[in-house]
Amino acid sequence: MTDYEILLMLDPDLPEERQEEIVKRTRDLVEKGGGTWDGQDAWGRRKLAYEIDKKGDGVYHLLSFTAEGDTLDEISRVLKIDDDVMRHLATRRYKPGSTQPVAVGGPAREDVTGSNDTFPIDSSSEEE
Repeated sequence: MTDYEILLMLDPDLPEERQEEIVKRTRDLVEKGGGTWDGQDAWGRRKLAYEIDKKGDGVYHLLSFTAEGDTLDEISRVLKIDDDVMRHLATRRYKPGSTQPVAVGGPAREDVTGSNDTFPIDSSSEEE
């Protein structure tokens, strides 16, 4: 099982009951998949950097839980279908005190910026 967080951005015109219904449905999916619900933090209404669907605000909720990857896939699928969810982002939660980074198994930094990615600077075209 892996620790996850999902940041939900909900339609600002939704009533409080509908917002809680979306969070409850997510919680039910986590528990149905054998995971554990760690909590919810309602961040409230925030102004967006740009409009989404002609709306300048969004209501944010941070959801924390532990689940299998298949459960997370199902939650993401359900959230994509729901028109009241403007955006959502799921990430693995960092565990304080752990010595292992979250992105284990990724390429080493020198592999990412291999020697083919660097280009010498041609100083002959500079003005003298």
